[in-house]
Amino acid sequence: MKAVAPEIIELEESHVEAFNAGDLERLLEFFDPEVVGFSSTRHSRIAGTDAMRKTFEYYLHDAEKMTFSISEPTVQVFAETAIITFYWTVTLHQEGKEQEIKGRGSHVYARRDSQWKIVHEHFSRAHHHVEK
Repeated sequence: MKAVAPEIIELEESHVEAFNAGDLERLLEFFDPEVVGFSSTRHSRIAGTDAMRKTFEYYLHDAEKMTFSISEPTVQVFAETAIITFYWTVTLHQEGKEQEIKGRGSHVYARRDSQWKIVHEHFSRAHHHVEK
């Protein structure tokens, strides 16, 4: 049996690949049907894969090209639950210009029928902060 932390990181990297490929069907397979979460671009809670689909469609069609990446993933495992936190960068390519948006994110995975599924998502944009 695979160690859980590397498996969760591998799932997250596959999630990023599906997003960058614009493969919405593959992207939604990572989520539990009852997923709940928060986006970095809207205040309202997102609930269920239909709402996730609408959110991803908005992101994938908003710019000419968008690239999503994560860094510094950290995984915590609690029996049948795993939490991954990471920093993210979205690069928007539009009209020959690039704009980077940075933030923090977390996914809570739960083991469902021997598969890990995202049951909660939380993304927030980074704020400028000076450490004292």
